[in-house]
Amino acid sequence: MIGLIDYGMGNLHSVAKALEKVGGDVELVKQAGDIANYERIVLPGVGAFRDCMATLKDTGMADAIVEAVNKGTPFLGICLGMQVLMTRSYEFGVYAGLNLIEGEVKPFPESHVERGFKIPHMGWNDVVLPQGEPHPVLQGINKGDQVYYVHSYYCAPKNPEHLLAACSYGDFPFAAVIGRDNVLGMQFHPEKSQKVGLQLLEGFMRWKP
Repeated sequence: MIGLIDYGMGNLHSVAKALEKVGGDVELVKQAGDIANYERIVLPGVGAFRDCMATLKDTGMADAIVEAVNKGTPFLGICLGMQVLMTRSYEFGVYAGLNLIEGEVKPFPESHVERGFKIPHMGWNDVVLPQGEPHPVLQGINKGDQVYYVHSYYCAPKNPEHLLAACSYGDFPFAAVIGRDNVLGMQFHPEKSQKVGLQLLEGFMRWKP
């Protein structure tokens, strides 16, 4: 059973349908106390980091998520749901995240905009795996496979081992997938990424960290 966290800022319908398409049994989670009941947890998200974290804290979901992760529950954060995994964000100020993966959320450099790269970074782009054995959820991803991104900020994990896949917007590299232990984050939207996205969600379903 997959708990899809509903805190008012996620593309819940599309994510739920995609998970169900790959065999997931999905329920929306609206109460912090229910998070512990699920075998896997997915946190989707669109919008501002500050508002997301404020809602997660006010509802008690932030503490419940951390507790579930610390108990070993497989966890997937999507887009903003990935960014809140980090220590802090510099989006419209400085705000603390869940600190499940040490690092920061930063804006694309101003020079990038001045050179003609539009923000947000929106559309199809690559998932580039590092050398060596890929993360179990990423197995089967081939060179040239693309996924769908919509974001103005990017994650910069402190530990290079937590960078599981990368992408570049123009000549500026950023984290496409981050993770450690039973925690995984995807900057792109797998639910909008057609065959590749469904393959990744199926990989998360099978994952036994």
